[in-house]
Amino acid sequence: MTSETSRAGDLLVRIGAVVFVVGAVATLATITPLFLGSDPLPTAAYLVSMLMGVGFAIAGAGMLRSIAVQRREAREAARR
Repeated sequence: MTSETSRAGDLLVRIGAVVFVVGAVATLATITPLFLGSDPLPTAAYLVSMLMGVGFAIAGAGMLRSIAVQRREAREAARR
């Protein structure tokens, strides 16, 4: 752990990264049967693989929130 304080949006970025990794693993699991020549996985596996995009969107929202807070703090510091 670092001594750096947690900023706004950090939690969203972490959650987004976890959701993205889950979606990436599901994507690998769904394309593996196509290369091995076995039966494709059920539809639920393909739906879970869509979490990759959802995780990317969540992490992006966290980044935008962090950027907005940093810009607001910079504006307030410039006024002083």
